[in-house]
Amino acid sequence: MKVDIILCGVGGQGILSIATIIGEAAMNENLYIKQAEVHGMSQRGGDVQSNLRISSEPIASDLIPHGAADVIISMEPMEALRYLPYLSADGWVITSTAPFVNIPNYPDINDIKAALAKLPHVVAIDIEQLAKDNGVPRSANVILLGAAQKALGIDYDKLETAIRRVFGRKGDAIVDANIRALAIGRDAQ
Repeated sequence: MKVDIILCGVGGQGILSIATIIGEAAMNENLYIKQAEVHGMSQRGGDVQSNLRISSEPIASDLIPHGAADVIISMEPMEALRYLPYLSADGWVITSTAPFVNIPNYPDINDIKAALAKLPHVVAIDIEQLAKDNGVPRSANVILLGAAQKALGIDYDKLETAIRRVFGRKGDAIVDANIRALAIGRDAQ
């Protein structure tokens, strides 16, 4: 097993929480994992990105080279486009369709959607609306993780167990909301 994942978005959207859940699930399967993060601008609504590499064999580097990512999971549609040079030819993009307009020259959302539609493997959903409609407004990131589960090649129940471990100290209500969010994302594809 080998999967190279780029997680991206804007500060405060929960990218690092997704990385933690995936990492926990992988480690519980005794898989090798390497991670590199860029989150210095996260407090200002800036770019947040994480390279997450998982394998059944030892991993030499924590960085994913151009053209090698199996999956891009993006909380923000423009950020998904930013990391397309890293995507492999048969890779998947799992992205939110809700823009986070934090710059004055943000591209037209229809242009972004058209660029994404040209890709062979895309799951694009409005996770923000799904989260609101289902009473889990703080778990939109886990909805996106649920939508990415099949592309990641990680068993659904392993992600569910990881959510219980990662959020367990926050109480049953938080765990239950995130478990529900994972299922919403899985079913939204």
